[in-house]
Amino acid sequence: MRLLNHSLLALIACSGFALLGLPGRAAAQEPPYFVTYSHALEEPDSLEVAMKSTTATPPYGNRFNSGTLEIEYGATGWWTTELYLSGQTTVHDSTVFTGFRLENRFRPLLREHFINPVFYVEYEDVNHADRSLLEVTGHAVASDFSVPNSIGRAQIERSLETKLILSSNVRGWNFSENFIAEKSLNEAEPWEFGYALGASRPLSLTASARSRVLSRENFSAGLELYGGLGTADGFGWKATSQYLGPAIGFTVRHGPTLTFSPNFGLNANSSGVIYRFKVSYEIQQLFHRGRR
Repeated sequence: MRLLNHSLLALIACSGFALLGLPGRAAAQEPPYFVTYSHALEEPDSLEVAMKSTTATPPYGNRFNSGTLEIEYGATGWWTTELYLSGQTTVHDSTVFTGFRLENRFRPLLREHFINPVFYVEYEDVNHADRSLLEVTGHAVASDFSVPNSIGRAQIERSLETKLILSSNVRGWNFSENFIAEKSLNEAEPWEFGYALGASRPLSLTASARSRVLSRENFSAGLELYGGLGTADGFGWKATSQYLGPAIGFTVRHGPTLTFSPNFGLNANSSGVIYRFKVSYEIQQLFHRGRR
């Protein structure tokens, strides 16, 4: 079984790097968020592949590194669908495949408005050894990540997650607000809630006269605040984790986009620091390219 888990994680990593090698171009510069969603959707008939890494040391636990392969496809101008495959390695423990997610985002207003709403629906099939930290809901705390993999992997959580995404672009700045609601499909548990807020801006809104790798327009910087909001039985910030962190994104011309962010825990229920790294790449006109 351990060999199977290592093979699945190797498949995740190899698939990500293999797809990154396909001809295409870098994804358009998007806000450098890891948890917060903006109203930016994938372009129609374009595929974006991303490999996301999360590293942290929970209180009284061992350091872990989680890897998530994201495959995002622009089905239409108003609909983007995405598949997530996740796994993690915990020091002095083991390496496990933790599950998958199927996500869909719908943008009802295609033209740019002062506030742009997006509706998000996701099906999750992950076990309790999952360390991807794609969001925080309910009364989730950092000590949850101290559970041994042998125990966590045996508990499968199937759930439905929804988000209301509100996003605005103002004078080069992006401001995004997400409200998260998650419901377990396994048991009669109450709805769990969370939030994510983000603000970001490219370092330059105009292209430089000379095209250089380290030109200011290739960089973007931002800030994220996210955490849990309790449940329907106990709504609020009490007994849940909260994080705040800066983020920096760098887009290589005709290459990938690299994003890094250290997230700092704001209370005793949070990990001290979570280090996040992502590499993403966009392949435009996927099926039209194949027909040509």
